[in-house]
Order: sequence, then C-alpha cells, then structure tokens
Amino acid sequence: MSTTSRRYAALAGITAAAVAIGIAEPVAVLTGPRSAPLVAVGGVIVDAVPESLKQLAIDLFGTADKIALLVGTAVLLGGFAALFGVLAVRRLALGLAGIAAFGAIGVAAALTRSGADLADALPSLVGAGLGALVLWLFIGGPFELDPWTWSPPTPPARPVASAGPVSPAGPGSSAGPGSPAESVPVSPALPVPVTPAGPTAAAEPVGPAEADPESRRRFLTGSGVLLGTAVVAGLGGRWLAGRRGVSAARDAIRLPAPIAPAPAVPAGADLSLTQLAPYVTPNFGFYRIDTALVVPQVDPDTWRLRIHGRVGRERTYSYADLLARPLVERYVTLACVSNEVGGDLIGNALWLGVPLRELLDEVEPDDDADQVVGRSVDGWTCGTPTAALRDGRDALLAVGMNGEPLPVEHGFPARVVVPGLYGYVSACKWVTELELTRFADFDAYWVPRGWSAQGPIKTQSRIDTPRKRNRLTAGPVTVAGVAWAQHRGIRRVEVRVDDGPWQDAVLAPAVSVDTWVQWSWRWDATPGEHRLQVRATDATGETQTERTQDVVPDGATGWHTIAVTVR
Repeated sequence: MSTTSRRYAALAGITAAAVAIGIAEPVAVLTGPRSAPLVAVGGVIVDAVPESLKQLAIDLFGTADKIALLVGTAVLLGGFAALFGVLAVRRLALGLAGIAAFGAIGVAAALTRSGADLADALPSLVGAGLGALVLWLFIGGPFELDPWTWSPPTPPARPVASAGPVSPAGPGSSAGPGSPAESVPVSPALPVPVTPAGPTAAAEPVGPAEADPESRRRFLTGSGVLLGTAVVAGLGGRWLAGRRGVSAARDAIRLPAPIAPAPAVPAGADLSLTQLAPYVTPNFGFYRIDTALVVPQVDPDTWRLRIHGRVGRERTYSYADLLARPLVERYVTLACVSNEVGGDLIGNALWLGVPLRELLDEVEPDDDADQVVGRSVDGWTCGTPTAALRDGRDALLAVGMNGEPLPVEHGFPARVVVPGLYGYVSACKWVTELELTRFADFDAYWVPRGWSAQGPIKTQSRIDTPRKRNRLTAGPVTVAGVAWAQHRGIRRVEVRVDDGPWQDAVLAPAVSVDTWVQWSWRWDATPGEHRLQVRATDATGETQTERTQDVVPDGATGWHTIAVTVR
C-alpha cells in the first residue's frame, strides 16, 4: 500500500471513531453522562491502573488529571482507529471487527459502573453502529478512494523485443502466427517495439496507481464533514448534559440560617500578602481530587441518604429533611492525602450542615461498628472511624460551602466534612449512604490500592512567599506561608536559612484548631543563593518530621524547602 493510500485509510478509521464517540455523547444525554463510551472506559481505567500511575497523573496535572486522562484515552483510541482503517482496506471485515470490539468494551464499561442499567449500553451501541457505517462509506461505499492500492498493480506492458526471431511485420501488418512471412534474427542490443499482444513482450512496471482527483476530493470532503459533525455532536451532547444538570435546582435553593453560626474570622487572620493563600479559599479555587470523570448531577428532590448496617434502626433522610433540621456552621480546612510537601491540594472553607454525631445517634450504632463507610452516588467509598464522627469534633453532613449551596463539583447536594482526617477516608461527595460496619469486614476504595485504612492529617507547613527560584533584592524580605494540623492546632512555626539556626515565625490568629494558620517571618536577606526551610509544631508538642516520605500510604512528610536568589 502506498504511503498516501495508507494515510487516507488511517483518516477513514479516525473519522469512523470520531463519529462513534461524538454521536454517543447526545445519546448519553438520555441515559446519563457516565454512560458515554469515553467516560465509561475512562472510569474503568481510573479503577484499574496501578496506583503509581494515578499519583503520577496528579503530580503532573494536579486537578486537571481527569482532563488529561480523557485526552489520553481519546488519543489512544485514535491510534487504534487509524490501524483499523488501514486493515479495513485489506479486508473490510477486519476494520469492522475492530470497531465492534471497541463498542463491546464501551458497553461492558458502562454496564459495570455503579448504578448502571441496560439503557447505559445504548450510547456505545449506537456509536459503534454509526462508526461501522462510516468506515464502510470510506472503504467500500460512495466515499471510497479510487483506487485503494496495497501494491503496485500490473501495469500495461512497455513492450520490448526479446532476443530471437520475430516477425518483420509492423503493428499494421496482417501477419500473425503461422504467417508465411520470413523470420529474421534481431540483435538483443537493438530493441524493437512490438505489439503488446505479442507472445514475447516483457512487462516493465510503471509504479503505483494514483487516486482519481475527483475520488480524492469526495473522500476528503466526506471526512471533513463527518469529523465536523462528530465534533459538533460531541460538544453539543456535553452542553445538553450540562443543561439537563442540577445547576438550576441548586440556584433555586435558599439555605436556612444556622442555629450555631461559625465564629467570626479574627482580625489579622489573613495577612493579605501577594502569593500567600487567602485564609478562606473561594469556591472556584478550592482543590478537587476525586475519581469522577464527569461531575455527578444529583437532583435534590429525589436525593436520599440511607444510614444502615450495624445499627439499631435504619434511617433514610431527604434533602428537605436536612434543611429542616438545626444546622451549624464551621470553618474547616480539608487536605488531600496526595498533597506533596509544599503542595496546594488543601483549602479552608466555611461549611454549613448537620452534625453527623446527631444522625448517628438516631440510628443507634452497634458497639463493634468501628467504621462508617460513606458511599457516593457513583459507587466510590471511603471508610471513616466511627469514633471520629462521635468524639465531639465538628464532623458535618454539609449542604453549604462559603455561604451558598454546595457547588455541584464539590458534592451537591450533600457531602461529608471531618476535621483532622484526609479526604480519602472521610470527604465523601455526592454521598447517598452511610453504612456502619467494621474495618475488619470492609475495605473502602483506596485501601486495596495500597493506601492506609486510617488517615489522620499530619502536621505540615508550606512557604508561599517568596516562591521557588524567585529573584530577591538584598534587605528586608517577608517570608510567609501556612501551617496546619487540623483538630490539634498549630503551636509554633520555625524558619531557617542555609541550615542555620531555626527562627520563630509570627503566627496569625485563626478561627479554631480545625483550620490552617498563616505565619510570617522577617528575613534580612544577603546577596547570593540561599535555601529556606520551614517546620511546624502542633498543639500536642509534636514537631513536623524532617524524614521524607511519599504520599503513599498515608500522606507525605518532610520540610518544605525552596531555593532563592538574592541580588
């Protein structure tokens, strides 16, 4: 097959795959965004890939890891689709079989997701069917390139005379085999043209056939139109899915005032320095790390929370039930266990919700139920120690964030917030179940993947300003950052330069021990290359360890260190 023909064949395969994926998106509007093939297969990949690859994605892309996964999956699909197009030219059944296989993978992925039903297979089935049709259109149908060439065809011969006797008659002679015309010898060094029909003609290749220009224009026009249609259908499907989401329902909600408002943020809690994270993180800037490739859209009118398992009596609550209860408001800092030393997967917000202690008291947990499993609408689970939800800390079933209903991407209509625990063991978003069980009986989502069943937040600190590799001017420089040890509080923060003596930083006031605290230190910087380090000590007297540890299995450790240049 010529290089040009192979490129056209690959384009045919990619066009077929694009139509399959693009058309599946509007179909998924009817069956749910999680049933779209790209999302369903991506979800399986998230669940199946080794933990080291997931952490690498978070390290490289941060909160954009899901977009990177979807783009990577699409690129991989495009590569296979190009191969299927090339194979289809050799034999159409091979290309169709490849598309059918991808369709089957999409169906299997959609049907194995939590809460799936048979209708979830529809986007993959419709997409695969239309993809197969498009492949046929380009390989054997009206958009077929004429000709498809796997190898140079046998061309018309350019006749040359071979050595030996030939007829002296020219092409117009009536002489033929058996003619009495006299044969004469011809020298092999002097080729003489003869008729192509002559028995002694030797064929000389003239190269592969070129596609007909009109055929090529038809092929490229058809692929362009179909690729454009696929893009419009895909983006339109995503847009329609958003329109059918729950944003309008969320916007219509008016949260009741709390019976126990949060303490006011004390004056001076926010130092308002350039590059320093604000004391209260705005919703749009709050980190988001979860396994949901598309944000679940949960209707608050039909949402229910079921509390069951090892309990004296099972209870089910509606969203209206929660809003009718006495609500409390608290500032709580949440942190992701994947946050590296000095990382930004942490944020502080004002949460409004129902104390989980009250809800658990109403179901009367068994004495041996030491774990509460939070289960999200998409099937994700986390295991929280029952004691942490009943020991008096402000653990909430939250319905509000920073004065408004929970953002959809942060768990609307309800999520769990527990001070002092990493999110992977506590912060269940889009929560629909709380099951009382035992750690010995059930491992939540991350435990079989190499993470610890228990996840108390470690004492940590971070330098926000100056930033790594900043160029500074000699003289007074303000070094500042944040430190956290939720549910214990921060007693002390120290900074040192170039392994010199530790110097005490000034701590800003904080609302409570459940939030981070800002700190600052005045440094008389001298010219040269310098290294700054920070460490914190919590209210129990435990100082942040120097020992470096990766985020797996229960959170990173070490001192945040940056290099700066002073002129």
